[in-house]
Amino acid sequence: MSDSTATCIDIILAIILPPLGVFFKYGIQVEFWICLLLTLFGWLPGIIYAVWVITK
Repeated sequence: MSDSTATCIDIILAIILPPLGVFFKYGIQVEFWICLLLTLFGWLPGIIYAVWVITK
C-alpha cells in the first residue's frame, strides 16, 4: 500500500472516529491524547485536529 493510500485511509478514519485515525498514524502519543480530548469536547474539533495532524 502506498503512502498516499495510507494517508487517505487515515483521513477517512479521522472523519468517522478522529482518535482512531490519529492512533493508526502515531500510536498512543501526545497527538492521540489531544485528539481524544478534543473529540470528547466536540466531534468537529476532533475531526479538524485529526485531519490537520495526519496531513502535516
